[in-house]
Amino acid sequence: MTSATTTPVRRGFSAAEYLTCLSGIVWREALRFLHQRERFISALVRPLVWLFIFAAGFRQVLGLSIIPPYETYILYEVYIAPGLMAMIQLFNGMQSSLSMVYDREMGNMRTLLVSPLPRWFLLSCKLLAGTAVSLLQVYAFLLIAWFWDIAPPPAGYLTVLPALVLSGLMLGALGMLISSGIKQLENFAGVMNFVIFPMFFASSALYPLWRILESSPMLYYVCLFNPFTHAVELIRFALYGQVNWIALTVVGGYTIAFLIGAILAYDPSRGLIRRGPAGGET
Repeated sequence: MTSATTTPVRRGFSAAEYLTCLSGIVWREALRFLHQRERFISALVRPLVWLFIFAAGFRQVLGLSIIPPYETYILYEVYIAPGLMAMIQLFNGMQSSLSMVYDREMGNMRTLLVSPLPRWFLLSCKLLAGTAVSLLQVYAFLLIAWFWDIAPPPAGYLTVLPALVLSGLMLGALGMLISSGIKQLENFAGVMNFVIFPMFFASSALYPLWRILESSPMLYYVCLFNPFTHAVELIRFALYGQVNWIALTVVGGYTIAFLIGAILAYDPSRGLIRRGPAGGET
């Protein structure tokens, strides 16, 4: 009599294996950030130019009334600081997605996307890693801005952290969704210009919405439905220990929508990345 031994079929992965994957992706993104010092410098130069040059030129032109969350009149530099913080996260989300276009074709993401781990988990890990990098850039900007007398309440540096995490996730998920339909790096640069600049300028990052309403009601509604506007307002209120519930709801909703869209778009059976005849991704 012969006894047949059967190997049990394994279902799913353990929590330790998921954690190993997460730590590996985050660690790789951190190493890339440390090695690409020019990326860190460029991420700071852009908002600092707006802060030191643009704000200085428009300080006397664009007067601001007392609007929430501010309890007194403020300098123009103080007003645009939250918008510049969100701009750092916007550019970082797009740059992280740009690296995904490259990695998907010849980097480690090409290997990860065909691994047995769930695709939604891999993309979420990549998104968390990119958000963590953006937090380092934002706090470096806040440190430099402090020497420029732009200093929120001391507790604001902590209360703004959840808002930065949520806004970073939303903007990173948006970039990930856009990158799912880009096949070549050359095309991504043009798409970035059509996304970044309209989102930034058609928002409350540089001027309050009531001023836009006075000059152009149509542009006001464009800004009102712009997710970047609500990310800026969420950060602005959080810096002063307050919660803008409308902004929180909108940013949370857009984050879920963008992330679900990116997961579906990166699914070979349903999304924009299709399997080729030989089983590889095209």
